[in-house]
Amino acid sequence: MAASDAPTIVLVGTLDTKGHEYAYLRDRIREAGADVILVDAGVMGEPQVTADVTREEVARAAGADHADLARAADRGRAMEVMGRGAGVVLGRLHDEGQLQAAAAVGGSGNSAVAAAGMRRLPVGVPKLIVSTVASGDTRPYVGATDVTMMYSVVDIAGINQISARILANAAGAVVGMARVEPQAGADRRPLVGATMFGVTTPCVTRARERLDELGYEVLVFHATGTGGQSFEALAAGGFLAGALDATTTELADELVGGVLSAGPDRLEAVSRAGIPQVVSLGALDMVNFGPRETIPERFAGRKLHVHNPMVTLMRTTAEENAELGRRIARKLNGAKSPTVLFIPLRGVSAIDVEGQPFHDPEADAALVGALREHLDRARVEVREVDADVNDPAFATAMADRLHELIQGTR
Repeated sequence: MAASDAPTIVLVGTLDTKGHEYAYLRDRIREAGADVILVDAGVMGEPQVTADVTREEVARAAGADHADLARAADRGRAMEVMGRGAGVVLGRLHDEGQLQAAAAVGGSGNSAVAAAGMRRLPVGVPKLIVSTVASGDTRPYVGATDVTMMYSVVDIAGINQISARILANAAGAVVGMARVEPQAGADRRPLVGATMFGVTTPCVTRARERLDELGYEVLVFHATGTGGQSFEALAAGGFLAGALDATTTELADELVGGVLSAGPDRLEAVSRAGIPQVVSLGALDMVNFGPRETIPERFAGRKLHVHNPMVTLMRTTAEENAELGRRIARKLNGAKSPTVLFIPLRGVSAIDVEGQPFHDPEADAALVGALREHLDRARVEVREVDADVNDPAFATAMADRLHELIQGTR
């Protein structure tokens, strides 16, 4: 975008409750040199200002009738529908070149609707929400995307000395983000996504080094739930040429009830996107919790390892590992892209090798046995390696095989 071109900022929100605040933000954005499209996602009351995209259009975009939503007076369902509709509208405006950034302002309800819509936009498109919930747990709003949240300090209830300053700052921020171009001459090598945890760091570090030698830029994602979701979101968005999913530990948290689950669909998005993937079993020996005193009572008596004062690890059992093997097999058997599973026979993490606290040959054997039994070898290439996951030779072999798969699909 040339410096003289005016970017278009799309504001999305409930104009029946926050219309005056949106009008103020709209005017500040225009003063900062940008155009504005105002999208109404309100339901119950009458809009306080006129929208460029009406609430009826937003509801229709989600396959619903706005009048029906208003009559039902089910606020939860209405917010969910309008969030979906907002996503469709924002996506369309972006595809048409009418959206260089998106912004919103409000409390928890408006933030939820706006965030649902913004999560439909590609990574890299500026997304800003000024919200009363921005100083708390923002994961339900941000998810796996690059939504920026700014704390409103005061409630979004009229324009006062504080809210006026905050909204003026927001206007400047979102216009600035919309005007910034990627750095000239930025790295244009094919992108590979890789998943890593502290206990698989040597593996992914060596694989990253090898892939760099082979001409790739590697994006490393910390497998903390949101990390896995971000990894798969980039794959689904078409950013990645290949995936080195070395650390699938989030599946254990989803199964057992740890704090780092990436959801039930983990290990599915890459294959749906048709991207070559090399997968391994990194850190499936553990489930993650916070401080030791936060571990649920039902896990009393389990083998624990205090990683640091804020993180306690729990060893997965043979039964849990067998179920993880079955789940991984089901997911990989359905892959629509070239898929290779690397199985390290001497340990799946730095603390799962001989002499370390989570070394448990029986549990590891249950994992490997279930994979051997349920994997469809006609669909999934399997490589069993007599090494632990952090062995440099194991990591190099994964990187080399992924390179071969990527080259074979070009």
